[in-house]
Amino acid sequence: MLVAGFPAEAFGTNCYVVAPAPGEQCVVIDPGIGVVDRLDEVLAEHRLQPAAVLLTHGHLDHTFSVTPVCGARGITAYIHPDDTEMLADPAKGLSPDLTSLFGGRLQWTEPEDVAPLEDGTVLKIAGLELTVDHAPGHTRGSVLFRTSEGGEDVCFSGDVLFRDSIGRTDLPGGSMTQMLASLRDKVLTLPDETIVLPGHGPQTTIGRERARNPYLGEAAAPRKGW
Repeated sequence: MLVAGFPAEAFGTNCYVVAPAPGEQCVVIDPGIGVVDRLDEVLAEHRLQPAAVLLTHGHLDHTFSVTPVCGARGITAYIHPDDTEMLADPAKGLSPDLTSLFGGRLQWTEPEDVAPLEDGTVLKIAGLELTVDHAPGHTRGSVLFRTSEGGEDVCFSGDVLFRDSIGRTDLPGGSMTQMLASLRDKVLTLPDETIVLPGHGPQTTIGRERARNPYLGEAAAPRKGW
């Protein structure tokens, strides 16, 4: 399996291109702010043709370029239904300070073809099989994408899990209670050798985070009253 990742110009959001091999179809995960030119370079370098865009959640730093990427190729954007409203109005996922930052300067067009991601679905796209895990907490519609293509377990974790940390839960639709449940039920159940490719920052593994990430420690602790 070929995975090429690079950070966006703003917020350091990781955009990933995933394909069975060079010269094949691929999926693009989380095309953020200012990624179009770099994405085109990566696609040309590996001779790849995008078949779909997959979104781990609806925040603007992960979706900013979804419409030009999809529109230029006539492909579908996939997002969980609980975050679809942010594709129509990105401000619904922003804090007041971020709304002010973008306010008046944001020109936004919703993608023409949007399809829902459902928990437990196995997406079969571009010769790949990716399992969707609904993992709310950062947003109501946050998901993980998991695959074992190429013999390695890989998890694209979006803003659910980072190296040594997790995504913030104080934005609209966020919930620390839901986040801890997602970490417990969807992240801690993965094998230690699973490679985690997060929405921001460097890659890690489930084993490393199980041992060092304080939020996973909190999620694994017995719940009060038990």
